[in-house]
This record gives sequence, C-alpha cells and structure tokens, in this order.
Amino acid sequence: MKNQEFQQDLTGKGLTPGGPFLIQLLFKEKVSMPDKEKMVAVMEKHIGAVECFCHDKKTAGFAALDHVGEFKDAKAPVQLMVMGCSSFKGKGFDAFLMSQMWDCREDRDRIFRECRYQVAAVDMLAAALPALDRADLDMDFLEALAELYPTCEAFYFQNCGKLFLAEDVRTHQIEGPDRFIRFGVNVRFFNIQGTEDMLVDTVGMSTLFLPDLQYHFHGMDPNWVVNHAYNVASYILANDNPIEDGETVDGVQDGHMSRDVQWKCQYEDALIQPPRGVLDIHTGEHASGGR
Repeated sequence: MKNQEFQQDLTGKGLTPGGPFLIQLLFKEKVSMPDKEKMVAVMEKHIGAVECFCHDKKTAGFAALDHVGEFKDAKAPVQLMVMGCSSFKGKGFDAFLMSQMWDCREDRDRIFRECRYQVAAVDMLAAALPALDRADLDMDFLEALAELYPTCEAFYFQNCGKLFLAEDVRTHQIEGPDRFIRFGVNVRFFNIQGTEDMLVDTVGMSTLFLPDLQYHFHGMDPNWVVNHAYNVASYILANDNPIEDGETVDGVQDGHMSRDVQWKCQYEDALIQPPRGVLDIHTGEHASGGR
C-alpha cells in the first residue's frame, strides 16, 4: 500500500468511555436470522445462561444472566443484541480508517468490494461490568456469532477499527481476556511527515474504561514498539490499570522488554484522532516531542 498523507484532526467527536462494543459481520450473500432455539443453544454454549427476550426477522435479544451489572438503583443483566441482515455499502470506511487495518491488508479491498450485506451485533448495559468480565463476555459473544453465522466473510470491530477474516476469528488459539486485546484493541502506526518521528498508539481500551497508549519516538524499530503496546495493554487489562501518573514500565532493549530499561508514563490527550485520554509512554533516548 502506498504511503498516504493524513491530517491531524482532534476536532471531531471523541470516544465515549464504556461505550457499546459493536461488531459488524460482513457477508457476500444475504442471510436470515437463525431460529430462536438454535440461537439460545449456541449462546448458552459460549456465554452461559441466557434469556431470549425478543426474536424476529429484525432483532434478537438475549439477557446474559450470569453477567449482571450494578447500577445506582438496581442490578440488571447485560443484553446482547443481534440485528437482522441489512445492506452493506462500506460507508464511513475512509482512507484513514482503512490504513490501520493491519490484520487484513491483503484481503481488505476484496472484502469491501465483495461483501454487500451485514449483521450488526452489540452489547448493552455492559459498561457496568468490571473490565475483565466485559472483555470475556464480549469475546464469548463474538465466538457465538462466528458459530451462528458460518457464511460470514469478515468481522469489523467498530470500537477499534480492526478488520479480520472470519476464518482468523474462528481458528484463533487465544484464551481469556487477551482475546479482547487481539480483536478489540488496535495498535496503530504513523510516520510524522517531514521528520524521522513515528507514533504508535492504541484504540479500543476505553471501551473497558481503561487508558489507550501512545508512543512518540524515533530511531527504534516500530515493530518493537507495537509489540510493547500489546504487552502493556494486556497487563493493564489483567490488572485493572495499576499504572499511576509518573510511574515507569519496563522498556525495550534489543527487541525485548527489559527491566534494565525504564520508560516513564504520564496521562495526556491523544496526539492523533479520535480525541481521547491516553497513557503516554516516554521511550527515553528515543522519545520525540515535548512532554
């Protein structure tokens, strides 16, 4: 893919922390809503006890009875909604979004060209769950959807901008909350025009009320930084973000995380859209820009 130039734009709408986790299933041919009994059986196989509170051609809704959120005045189970099949025209997928679809680069253009239909699925009331519980539930929901819709060609995760072939979702070997890091968190990479500076950041952690990450650096293999970002994101999710402003994390030495290198962390506003708070990680001698 040729290098494309994009403008920094922090004037748009920021990400809503704890917002819905929205999955778009993309298809070449139109599909019907699976029957109620099958949907309940597959949901219970992956998620645990569910109650189907609506089911027709347009919408199917399930209460995840083992995943109860606590609100100010009440408790309520998370709701998982599946919409009926609708046309897909690829609207809203601009060059900026598509430039960061690293997991599907060879198939990306073909998917958007061939897939004319979609099924949308979303969690509701899930923001009240602890981060680890929500991460697991959303990924269990994903695996149920992959089984319910065998002709699905690709999955798009709107909260982070990742696109995956359906086969990659069905065959992954990841367990536990790291599934959310794989599918629900995108590590992006940018070259800063006119400089030797690079920027790596994440999108998607705020869905769990956790901080996205940001690195502004030069003179270091960006793949090392991308791997570091995924490792730190996994650590933050597993430990409910124990990193305080001004603390340090293990940095990278010769491509591997090392206790001998300490990188300072501080909370800042993101340099690249969408507007959001980030945990900026200062890469020591490789750091760029003022902090």
